[in-house]
Amino acid sequence: MTGSEELAGRFEEHRGHLKAVAYRMLGSLAEAEDAVQEAWLRLSRSDADDIGNLGGWLTTVTGRVCLDLLRSRAARREEPMGDAFVPDMVLRPLAAVADPAEEVLQADSVGLALLVVLENLTPDERLTFVLHDMFAVPFDDIAPIVERSAAATRQLASRARRRVRGATPSNEPDLGRQKQVLDAFLAASRAGDFEALVAVLHPDVLLRADSGALVRGAAASKLVQGAKAVAEQALMFAPFTRSAELVLVNGSVGMINAQEGHVQSVMGVTIADGRITGMYILADPERLRRLEVPGA
Repeated sequence: MTGSEELAGRFEEHRGHLKAVAYRMLGSLAEAEDAVQEAWLRLSRSDADDIGNLGGWLTTVTGRVCLDLLRSRAARREEPMGDAFVPDMVLRPLAAVADPAEEVLQADSVGLALLVVLENLTPDERLTFVLHDMFAVPFDDIAPIVERSAAATRQLASRARRRVRGATPSNEPDLGRQKQVLDAFLAASRAGDFEALVAVLHPDVLLRADSGALVRGAAASKLVQGAKAVAEQALMFAPFTRSAELVLVNGSVGMINAQEGHVQSVMGVTIADGRITGMYILADPERLRRLEVPGA
């Protein structure tokens, strides 16, 4: 085995971790892959023999790449992400719930609600929160990336933590109870039962639908709040639920809707006290084409 082959092999051992870091930083699976690839390119141009902790070095480099991307977004005032932005989703078959081999992956999932909240942090806050609070990277290692002292970096993380805790809705942890609520939602939608829909929705439920920049009309991106308003939306699109299937969406029970082999939308939810409090629908055709769909 050549030196370059050995280095590539060592890098592959860290790829999954690096993609997890980049996905939490960017909310985009495609951009996360690009960031990880850039980390590999930087490693291949470095003197790897001088790197004592390869995993730590790669995590730091991936963080820098992601921070540059986030700062570039902010500088361009890019809003792929307006108020209705929904991040890319990680899908797994619902059967994975009973598969012990999937437990580690499920435990490492990051909820859609949290990813939406992370979009509201500054680039430096997001990097510090993700690296320290999610991946236990020491502040001394994060400080050079954000060009602050360790003490200032600690304050940055504290501010981000307060914002995240104050804005992230709670979610029912039991997958069985999540499935019961989604089954009730689907049954009410398919039956066209408005009152049953309202009953399964929290009075202040927030629907966030991201259809991308090009979709217009009734299917355009939108925010809708309130059980009756969301139930009306659900009834409008009820015909599409007839082919919907339950899947794991970022570690929680969600729904995928496909017509003639083409994914039309994916929905994740947050649930509290047996009712849906948040609905996150990704219906952007361009981004849906890039999703890894279970069984596809």
